[in-house]
Amino acid sequence: MATSTLQKLFTEHPASVDETYFEHMRFASSFAFWLFVAAGAALVHAVVPALCESTASRIITRLHNSMTNRH
Repeated sequence: MATSTLQKLFTEHPASVDETYFEHMRFASSFAFWLFVAAGAALVHAVVPALCESTASRIITRLHNSMTNRH
């Protein structure tokens, strides 16, 4: 794979949102972590409806706000 292709693969999208590769990695990793937590809360709620009643939706709302207000 040519160097320019590799460079595009790792830097083109982060640059399009005005971030370095590592800034984007940090944001995306944090986002993935909170999605995982929200999924766990939704699973707990599926089994015991009285638990985590709004946890997943609260996390998703926070993630949405974070994504839309980034720059």
